[in-house]
Amino acid sequence: MKSIELLGASLLDWLEAVGRAGIFLVQSIFRLPVRFKESVNLLVKQLYSVGVLSLVIIIVSGAFIGMVLSLQGYSILAKFGSEEAVGQLLALSLLRELSPVVTALLFAGRAGSSLTAEIGLMKATEQLSSFEMMGVDPLRRVIAPRFIAGVICLPILSLIFSASGILGGHLVSVEWLGVYDGAFWSSMQQSVYFDTDIMNGLIKALCFSVVVTWIAVYQGYECVPTSEGIGKATTRTVVLGSLAILALDFVLTAAMFGDF
Repeated sequence: MKSIELLGASLLDWLEAVGRAGIFLVQSIFRLPVRFKESVNLLVKQLYSVGVLSLVIIIVSGAFIGMVLSLQGYSILAKFGSEEAVGQLLALSLLRELSPVVTALLFAGRAGSSLTAEIGLMKATEQLSSFEMMGVDPLRRVIAPRFIAGVICLPILSLIFSASGILGGHLVSVEWLGVYDGAFWSSMQQSVYFDTDIMNGLIKALCFSVVVTWIAVYQGYECVPTSEGIGKATTRTVVLGSLAILALDFVLTAAMFGDF
């Protein structure tokens, strides 16, 4: 009997946590400062923090993944005499799958953990409480700009990742492996479609951006205001964000490209 009670209590606690997180998400979306100049200033600062500062890891990672993908693809396609199709393989793999997923995972590790630690530190040093005492809504001043910035940045970073990966793959395929340059680009142009490949990849990236940024700001806002609590919240952000990305990727891929 006690086991049933414990199970029920755990379920209720989980539902309560999901409800709080859902309310927090809605508030984060609609709580940008009312004054335009103030909201723009806060948003631009966070766009730089979560977007511009993530460019290096995104560009470098994209280039190397494109290089590796070209090497592996060329070695397989060469067995069938279809080396020229390496451009098609590279573009579709990046745009449909690797770019949004890997970008989101890197974003969760770099920007997501940073958001959680920053908000958690503000809570530990009672800055959020100070905002409330001064009549300033911390959700409007602190949370909303960071959430909106994360949602905006990740799809853009995903496109940059794709471009970097294609250029890295082109370097390996054409300059090193000797694939004809015209065949590389023509196979890519003939197989990539804006509505089914590029747009679906952007939709994936947008969904990932909402989930990852939501988890990051919520974990920071609800963390225990101690150094240990901030560390655990940061770890939860990366772990939960990564698992959510992979699970959501399966659902979105099945919906977009499944035959059922």
